[in-house]
Amino acid sequence: MARLFRHDPDAIAETLRFAEQIDFSLDQLKYQYPDEPVPPGKTAQRHLEDLTWAGAHKYFPVRIPPRTKKVLHKELRLIRKLRYAHYFLTVHDIVQFARSQNILCQGRGSAANSAVCYVLGVTAVNPTEVDLLFERFISKERLEPPDIDVDFEHIRREEVMQYVYRRYGRHRAAIVATVIHYRPRSAIRDVGKALGLTEDVTAALADTVWGSWGKGLNDMQVKQAGLDPANPMIALAVELATELIEFPRHLSQHVGGYVLTQDRLDSYVPVGNAAMADRTFIEWDKDDIDALKMMKVDVLALGMLTCIRKCFDLIDAHKRERWTLASLPREVPEVYDMLCRGESLGVFQVESRAQMNMLPRLKPRRFYDLVIEVAIVRPGPIQGDMVHPYLRRRNKQEDVSYPSPSPQHGDKDELRRVLHKTLGVPLFQEQAMRIAIEAAKFTPEQANGLRRAMATFRNVGTIGKFEAMMVENMVARGYERVFAQNCFEQIKGFGSYGFPESHAASFAQLVYASSWLKHVHPDAFCCALLNSQPMGFYAPAQIVGDARANKVEVRPVDVSFSEGQCTLEQPTGKYHAVRLGFRMIDGFRWADPDEERVRREAGEAPSDDWAARIVAARARGPFSSLEQFARITALPKRALILLADADAFRSLGLDRRAALWAVRRLPDDVPLPLFEAASAREQEDERAAPLPLMPMAEHVVADYQTVRLSLKGHPMEFLRALFAAERVVTCRDVSQSKQRANGRWMRCAGVVLVRQRPGSANGVIFMTIEDETGIANIVVWPAVMEKFRKEVMGARLVLVEGKVQASPEGVVHLVAERLIDRSHEMGRLAEGLVRPALPDGTDLYEQLTSEKRNYEALNGDRRDTPDTPAQRHRHPRDVRILPPSRDFH
Repeated sequence: MARLFRHDPDAIAETLRFAEQIDFSLDQLKYQYPDEPVPPGKTAQRHLEDLTWAGAHKYFPVRIPPRTKKVLHKELRLIRKLRYAHYFLTVHDIVQFARSQNILCQGRGSAANSAVCYVLGVTAVNPTEVDLLFERFISKERLEPPDIDVDFEHIRREEVMQYVYRRYGRHRAAIVATVIHYRPRSAIRDVGKALGLTEDVTAALADTVWGSWGKGLNDMQVKQAGLDPANPMIALAVELATELIEFPRHLSQHVGGYVLTQDRLDSYVPVGNAAMADRTFIEWDKDDIDALKMMKVDVLALGMLTCIRKCFDLIDAHKRERWTLASLPREVPEVYDMLCRGESLGVFQVESRAQMNMLPRLKPRRFYDLVIEVAIVRPGPIQGDMVHPYLRRRNKQEDVSYPSPSPQHGDKDELRRVLHKTLGVPLFQEQAMRIAIEAAKFTPEQANGLRRAMATFRNVGTIGKFEAMMVENMVARGYERVFAQNCFEQIKGFGSYGFPESHAASFAQLVYASSWLKHVHPDAFCCALLNSQPMGFYAPAQIVGDARANKVEVRPVDVSFSEGQCTLEQPTGKYHAVRLGFRMIDGFRWADPDEERVRREAGEAPSDDWAARIVAARARGPFSSLEQFARITALPKRALILLADADAFRSLGLDRRAALWAVRRLPDDVPLPLFEAASAREQEDERAAPLPLMPMAEHVVADYQTVRLSLKGHPMEFLRALFAAERVVTCRDVSQSKQRANGRWMRCAGVVLVRQRPGSANGVIFMTIEDETGIANIVVWPAVMEKFRKEVMGARLVLVEGKVQASPEGVVHLVAERLIDRSHEMGRLAEGLVRPALPDGTDLYEQLTSEKRNYEALNGDRRDTPDTPAQRHRHPRDVRILPPSRDFH
C-alpha cells in the first residue's frame, strides 16, 4: 500500500488515524429478545405461568402429582430469575400454530428435561416419569440461553418457517448461518477445476471417496480411478486437495435455527437472501450467536412425523379411528414382540442394520428399553466399550455392580445413583457428565467446559485437554484405570455423536408410535411411508416387500384406480389393500395436497398436476380406451408415455408393450403438417401387426425403471439359474444360518440396498443385499474395502464370498473376503433375455448397442417396433435397471 500511495503518504497515515478512533467491540451489542407474544395487561412471566398451570391441569385433570407440581414450581422460579419467559412463549406460540394447522410436531433434545415444556405441549416426555435432569436444559451456573429444538413434519415445515417470518417480520427474524468446510470429494473437484483437469478425471477421483470420510486420496484410490498416481498433475491435485480438506468452503444456512430480536436484526449483523425463495439468513453461525448470548429457536424437519400424521389420517378416513401420539395404547406386548424379532423396517430410528441386529439382543419389553435402544448404537457407548457389558448384565450373564471409590475418598454408592437405570454402565451424555462431577470431582466450571467440548455435532478438538484431568482424578480416588479410561473414551464418542437421555426419550416416543402403527395397521403404515418419501433407510421396493410379507395386498399403478398419492382400497382380508399412486412413476407430475393447499391460500396458481387431471376426468365416467383417456384428460404425450412405461393401462386391457404401441400411434402435442400423411399411413400398417408378448423379465426391469419396484417379481429370480450353476446360495440361506454354521464359506449374490459406514465402526462397512428370497447382511472390513473399493462403492449387483458369522440371538452376517461386481448381469434382463455371461471388462452398453444393430439388420427399421422403457427417452449412458442404493456415511 505504501508503494501504491508513495506520492500521497498522508493517505496511509490517515487510514491509521481513522482506525484508531474506532473502539467498537461486540461486547457493546445489547441483545434484546422479542417481547411478544404476550396478551395486554400481563407480564411474560405471568402469562407463562398461566399457560403452564392450565397445561398441567389438562394433562392431569384429576390431580397434579405432588412431584410434578414441585418440579414445575422449581422450573418457573429459575425461568423468572433468568428472564427466559419470552423464549418459552415464542416456542409455545410456534407449536400452537403448527397444531392449529394439523402439523405434527414434537420437541426433543435437552428441552425434554423440562416439565414446563411438557405441560406446554412442546415435548412429549414427562421428565418426572423418566427421571430427567432440568439442569441439563437450563442452569443458573452456566448462564447460557436455553435451546429448544422442535421437529415438524418435513413436508410442511416450510409453513411453520414462513409463519415465524410473518409473526416477527423479516427485519427481526432470520435463519442462522453455518460454515461448510471442504471434504475430500468437494476438495478434489474444486482443485481439479482450478488446475484445468477435465470433468471426467475429477469425477473419477471423487468417486473413489466414501462420503465425507478421510483426509485425502492414496495411490491405490488413484489407481482404482484408472489414473497414474505418478503423473505430476494428478499428484499435485491430490496434494492440494488433501491440504484443502476442512478449510472453510462457503457460508450456508442452518437447518432451521432462527435468531429473533426486539429491534432491527440488521443493526447487529448483515442479513442476506438465501438461494431458496422467501428465506433470509444472517452471516453468523450458531457459535457466534452463543458467544453473544443470542437465543436461537430451532424449527427442524423430521420425515417420520410426516409419515405418522399421514398414517393417522388414513386410519381415520378408512377405519374410523382417530389417534394421536398421546392417545396410542401404551406398552402393548405384541409391539415389543415384533421389535424383539428385529422386524423394524420403516420404524423410526431402529431400522438400520445395526439397530435391527441390536433389537434381538437387547429384547426391549418396556418404554425405557426403547430409550436405551435409541442411545446404545451410537459412537459414545461403542467407543467407551459400554455396549457389551450392558447386554451381558441385561441378559443375566454378568452380575450388576457399581464402580466405587476407595473408602477414604467418599460414598461407595456415589455412582449407583447415577447408573442404576442402566445397570451400572454409563450410556448417556448426562451420565458421563455426572461421573465427571461425582467421581472425578470436576468443578462446575470444569464440568461446563467438558459439556461444551462434547456437545453433539461440535467436535472442535478441545475435548482432549480434559482427559488426563478426569482419568487421573478418578484413579486417585480409587477407581480402576480401565473404567476411568473407558468413561472418557465414551465422552470422546459423544463429541462425534451421542444422545443425551432426554433426546433419546423424545425419539423413543416416535419409535414406539411407529412400531405400534406398523404392527396394528401395516396397511396404513406402508401407504404413509410411501407418501412420505424420500426418507428412511429403505427404498419403496423394500417397504412394499415388507408390507406384502405382513399379508398386506399391494396393487399396481392404474389409470382407472390410482390417485396422485398412494391410497387404501377395500380390504380383501384382514387389512386394506394399498394402491400405488401416480407419485411412484419416475418423472410424472403430481402435487402434494398440503403444498397445493398452501398455494391456494397464498393466491398462487395451482401446479401442473397430471395426476389431478386423471382423477377429475375419471369422476365424469370410466375410461373405455386409451384414445378416449388421452382425449378427456388432455395430458401431454410425455405423460401418456410415462403411464404406458409404468404399465398403468392394464384396466383398459393393454399391457405395457401394447400401451406403448397405442401411445405411439397418437398424434404429437403439436403435430407438424409435413408428417401428417406419413403418420396416417403408418397407423393403418400397425393395426395389422401382432405384438409379441413382453417377457416377464423385461416387465420386471421396466417396473424398476419406472416405479422403482415391481409387484411381478424380483430381478434376481430370473438370474437364479445362472448363479445356482456357480454354487451361489440365496440371501435366505445366509440369513437363516445357525450358529453351528459359524466360519462356513459361502457365496451369495444380491442387489445392493444399503451401504453404511458408521463413524463408530473404525472404517467397517455394512452392506445389505437382497434377492428374491430376502436380505443378507454383509460386513466389509477396512482391508477388504481398500482392496475392493470399486466393487463396494459402485456395484449394483454384487457377488460376495466370505464366512458366516452367527450370534446366539440369531443375528447373522456374511463377513466378506472377496467381492465381485456382477451389475452387468442385469443387462441379461433388459431385453428379456438370459444371454451367455459377458466377459470381464465388457462394456454393457457397448454390448446392448451391438445387439441392437444386429436386431435391426435382421428385423428392419427399429422405428417399426415399440420402444422398450430402457431405450425410450434415455441416452444409453443414462440407462439404469435398478434405482441406486441408499448410502449412509
